[in-house]
Amino acid sequence: MDHHNFKGKNIPHIKLEPNMSIEDLVEIYASSGYNGRQLGEAAKLYAKMIKEDATICLTISGAMTPVGFGGIFQTLIERGFVDWIVTTGANVYHEDHFAWGLPIKQGHFDVDDMKLFDNNIVRIRDVYLKFYETLEAQDQVVQKMFKDNFTDKPFTTSEFCNFMGKISKQNAKYPEKSFVVAAYDYDVPVYVSTLKDSSLALNLAVHRLHNKNYNLDFVREIIEQASILYNSKKSGIVELGGGAPKNTAQQTGPLLDQILRSGDGGQDYIIQITDARPDTGGLSGATLEEGKTWGKIQDPHKDMVIVYADVTVAFPILALYVLSNQKRRKPKRLYGKLDRFYKKLSNDYLKTEQKFYEHKPRKKK
Repeated sequence: MDHHNFKGKNIPHIKLEPNMSIEDLVEIYASSGYNGRQLGEAAKLYAKMIKEDATICLTISGAMTPVGFGGIFQTLIERGFVDWIVTTGANVYHEDHFAWGLPIKQGHFDVDDMKLFDNNIVRIRDVYLKFYETLEAQDQVVQKMFKDNFTDKPFTTSEFCNFMGKISKQNAKYPEKSFVVAAYDYDVPVYVSTLKDSSLALNLAVHRLHNKNYNLDFVREIIEQASILYNSKKSGIVELGGGAPKNTAQQTGPLLDQILRSGDGGQDYIIQITDARPDTGGLSGATLEEGKTWGKIQDPHKDMVIVYADVTVAFPILALYVLSNQKRRKPKRLYGKLDRFYKKLSNDYLKTEQKFYEHKPRKKK
């Protein structure tokens, strides 16, 4: 789209009224400028993904569940607005505190951490956890879950999280306070992008020292993720932050386009909320448009929005907007379809494998 002209929308002299709705607020954002405008456009793009029945991935970096965002993820799952998830292990681990009724409280960021340490308080910015009553109690839950499970054959993190959801649903004090349980109920695959970089994996260490082996089939996992894209008519991502979850979801395009040479072309839509900058060269701050050169996105000129903002500020507005004006969608229940998706991708590749070794120009979109 050529923006080198004076044909844009008029910017209104904004008026706020006491009875305005979230839709009104998003319209105000979208009609303004800077990152307010980007947030408004992102909210509308999320609604467009839902209307066009895209397969929607939610990626969650950092630790969003300690501030209660698991409840937002759960609501989006229940409404059919999230079909699969890629997250850090921290978000799965800390979400379980709510399900099992373990203490987690608001604290403060301007503190003496030596005093907190002496008081057995663990800090995540301004959120407090109890060392024994929260973390050690959670560790016992995780260790018990996996003492005699997943030691006999390779597994994926989606299977790992699905099992956690099942056990929490059956045994936790408040299973209704867990997006992992909701993902289990609605067959939403939850992948942990770096399992070993979390307390989930740390708790497997006690069993490994008793000679129990845990074999993560990470290659099957990346093929499964690519097969979701491969088997979707339209596909999009809502990215909270960047990091490994962002890349895990986006690399489905290069696996299909670059490695398997299917000419898929990547995602149809991506929204990212981030505070990372592109000029540092890191993945978290890389522009979505840059992903076109890797085959991560279909078209860098449309349906791509980056909001440079704190996720905890911007995401609730984005989520509430679609919850307010989009009808509930029938769950896609991808977890139960993963094996079929995998087999289709595998069969299609093997049928035409020889052509993938021929050096041909990439398809132009």
